[in-house]
Amino acid sequence: MRKVIGIGETVLDIIFKHEQPIGAYPGGSSFNAIISMARAGVSTTFISETGNDRVGQNILCFLKDNGVDTTNVNIFPESKSPVSLAFLDDNNDAQYIFYKDHPHDQLDFVYPDIQPDDIVIFGSFFAVNPVIRPQIVGLLDYARNHGAIIYYDVNFRSSHRDEVMKITPNYLENLEYADIVRGSHEDFEVLYKLTDPDKVYNSEISFYCKKFIYTQGARPVELRADNGFRKSYPAIETPTVSTVGAGDNFNAGLIYGMVKYGITREDIERGLTEEQWDSIIACAQEFSAAACQSIYNYISKEFGEEKCQQLGQRA
Repeated sequence: MRKVIGIGETVLDIIFKHEQPIGAYPGGSSFNAIISMARAGVSTTFISETGNDRVGQNILCFLKDNGVDTTNVNIFPESKSPVSLAFLDDNNDAQYIFYKDHPHDQLDFVYPDIQPDDIVIFGSFFAVNPVIRPQIVGLLDYARNHGAIIYYDVNFRSSHRDEVMKITPNYLENLEYADIVRGSHEDFEVLYKLTDPDKVYNSEISFYCKKFIYTQGARPVELRADNGFRKSYPAIETPTVSTVGAGDNFNAGLIYGMVKYGITREDIERGLTEEQWDSIIACAQEFSAAACQSIYNYISKEFGEEKCQQLGQRA
């Protein structure tokens, strides 16, 4: 089976409602997507680092318990595991505060086995962090040279607004590596002060990557792609408990859809058909909606089992 390789930070998400903590769960942008894909039956590997503390041990066990290959998760004895505080408002949308020991970023790993049509997912500040840039670029070069599909989730939070100029060269390079770029309206407001998907795509994205997905919470998903293709997908109405994992699970569902429907690098290079886009974005929206119905950052095991069966039937 094709593999999905995720690279990103691991954090402990402590979630607050009305200023009181209501839960603490392992998380991280690519981490959440990898957990959901693993629960849905996709073969997954995760590349990351964590501290040699109780939080780090919990995160490592959680990955293993969900069937994720943790060979490339390194534990550094003198660093503390990162923590994120997520404050839910009345609409259950989250505002974040991050606590991370950045000077200890090292990301020392051996490249995993990557075969043609495997999929690499990366994103967030981790993907543009100057401290670990050589390792990120090395993996992206390795993945591209081995025929993998590269999926980039911008996920650039307002907490890093003051660093936009510093990270811009890395960010633009990420766009060049990517076969598909996904970002939210918040990301591009922070990066460009733009809120119109057409302006974002035409002036900032299309030169580097033709396949672009713009998400905006409860409003429609906007797709822009090769040869002027464009489409809007109404959001799925769903009771929302937490949006902490909404974007990450959108990514998980879209990549799950690529595996389920056999979308290859050749398809990507040729340009996906409308039917292919419809199929994978439907999966993305379904995963995102499912994750929003609980306090957790990922799809439930029950939902995952259902998707695992569908994947097996399709294969």
